[in-house]
Amino acid sequence: MALSKAALALLKALSYPDLEVKQNYEPLRKVIRAASPKPLKPFYRTWDHKVHCGDTLVPVRVFSPLDGLDHPVLLFFHGGGWVTGDIDSYDRICTNMCALTRHVVVSVDYRLAPEHPFPAAPEDCYAVTCEVLQNAAALFHIPPEDVTLIGDSAGGNLAAAVSLMARDRGSFVPRRQILIYPAVYNDHSEHSPFPSVQTNGSGYLLTSKRICDYMDLYAARPEDRQSPYFAPLLAEDLAGQPKTLIITAELDPLRDEGEAYGEKLRAAGVPASIYRIPDALHGFLSLPARFSPVQHAYRIINRFLNDKSGSPASEGEAAGNQED
Repeated sequence: MALSKAALALLKALSYPDLEVKQNYEPLRKVIRAASPKPLKPFYRTWDHKVHCGDTLVPVRVFSPLDGLDHPVLLFFHGGGWVTGDIDSYDRICTNMCALTRHVVVSVDYRLAPEHPFPAAPEDCYAVTCEVLQNAAALFHIPPEDVTLIGDSAGGNLAAAVSLMARDRGSFVPRRQILIYPAVYNDHSEHSPFPSVQTNGSGYLLTSKRICDYMDLYAARPEDRQSPYFAPLLAEDLAGQPKTLIITAELDPLRDEGEAYGEKLRAAGVPASIYRIPDALHGFLSLPARFSPVQHAYRIINRFLNDKSGSPASEGEAAGNQED
């Protein structure tokens, strides 16, 4: 069902005037934390842990089903433009993920910009990935092949970056990754080559200006923007990457670059499935599980997780698909 005129008017009202992220990122963090409800715990258990990344201790939170069985793991990197979000504000998303996939979810509280600009976030996520993959048997009683990287928005960027780092450094490469409306390019201005930045860059909560502000806070130096670990779509070679699922949202400015990343993976011989959720906005994963876009996305995610073959979805099911 298309958005009504009233819904579109409300979205435009909420999107204007555009928030000055650079001047207000600290209050924005507080608002996001305050607006994030704490879920009940009838169906999962949770505990906190810390992982070393050089001199830094990276907090992680583990969400596990209560049945006591050994479940596969989703290693989750949260969104928030590399500037906002944390394991507390993503509790509900992670509990939904745990319940709807029957996976253990490991949520990573990587360091945020601008206090800790690039490459702090990908290095933190890479350190946790190495810890989880190398110790999967001891920590979760599963083989490393049962660990899947997953992230939304900036977290999708970090999942893709970690997979590239793992390949380039010769360490454990994950078997699968799930990138949900990922930010994978370095330019979201009027010069962007992707039409969705222009067509969806205003009036839908996440604006192109806000993305540019987030990236300005994330980059320590201008040359950082040219790193494939900053913008994975810039990688010259995507061979050797994990089997990939990319989920985009129809009304998201990041839609086209996420789908372009999937096509580039395919061109490099990587099994990649690309799904577009119709009539969905950026950030829809934060909606309650009863909402249609969330249910649609998890049907696709579970089908991907349960598929043990090395092949992507068929062409008829994948790129630009608007039906499950």
